[in-house]
Amino acid sequence: MGTLRYGLMSCSIDGYVADASGDFDWGAPDDAVHAFINDRVRDVRTFVVGRRMFETMRVWDTWELGQGDAADEFAEIWRGIDKIVCSDGLVAEQGTVDAPRTTLEARLTPERLTEIAAGTDGVVEVSGPTTAAGALLAGAVDEMTVRVVPHVAGGGLRLLPDGMQADLTRAECVPLGDGSVFLRYTRP
Repeated sequence: MGTLRYGLMSCSIDGYVADASGDFDWGAPDDAVHAFINDRVRDVRTFVVGRRMFETMRVWDTWELGQGDAADEFAEIWRGIDKIVCSDGLVAEQGTVDAPRTTLEARLTPERLTEIAAGTDGVVEVSGPTTAAGALLAGAVDEMTVRVVPHVAGGGLRLLPDGMQADLTRAECVPLGDGSVFLRYTRP
């Protein structure tokens, strides 16, 4: 049985993954932090992402190697992991996606995400606050990881959905060289 993890998102100290204009460049990792992130996603067997996250991450499918050790390494990790894109819109528009190791499903229920994790040997990482919201609200997520960056966004897309309540256990806290902090929480 696998673990359902709310994936490694970069978050402002006021709780946003993107600001009001949709910008998240302030969360871009430097090479050392990127290498750290690479180590944290090696146990992922399936990425579950929404349409916006999929479109953002598509760059790794066609990444031309030789642009940097950490980035090249992440591209290889990304290409070796199965992806599920959850998007009612893409299902209606295209019915499929043209990307390696990638399947398309309509919006997933918390029960379906739990089923995917149960059938996986390793971690199923659901990324993106909108895609993960149902599972977070239902208490279906086993583990949460976040990189908190020293930035105040002032509004935008929140890391966690309104109404979510949970008691968590801090499993890990790692200060990173760029001033950010990696946090990992589990359910007690």
